[in-house]
Amino acid sequence: MMRTTLAALVGLILVAAAPAPAVDDLGWMAGRWVQEKDGRWTEEYWTIPRGGVMLGASRSGRGEVLREFEFLRLQADADGAISYLAQPGGRPPVAFRLAQHDAMTATFENPAHDYPQRLRYVRKGDIMTATISMIDGSKPMSWTYRRR
Repeated sequence: MMRTTLAALVGLILVAAAPAPAVDDLGWMAGRWVQEKDGRWTEEYWTIPRGGVMLGASRSGRGEVLREFEFLRLQADADGAISYLAQPGGRPPVAFRLAQHDAMTATFENPAHDYPQRLRYVRKGDIMTATISMIDGSKPMSWTYRRR
């Protein structure tokens, strides 16, 4: 019993001592990322973290015709939580809070948004996959980018 209590206490101390996530922790997303498939293309760009912010942009199309674009931003909210701010077509931003992250993955969520409610990025070497879905993982759409 005492061993279990001690282990739980050590676990709580380690969790409490863990630093809050910072935008710098997501620097692995920086770069130019491109997916080309069946004449369609999607590009996503992320700046390196600086001043507590990463700026991004996405655009997609077919041939030489642009079909969609989006302005993106990663930054801390007033309470210090990291948010992914998306502005599809330049519209007002929609915020998705960082829900989980590790060395090469990040999941952002906004259960109140219609679609998507979850954004997940996973990087393996020069490949980065972005998946959007509902909060429960249903209705997924993914893009597999190569670093250029």
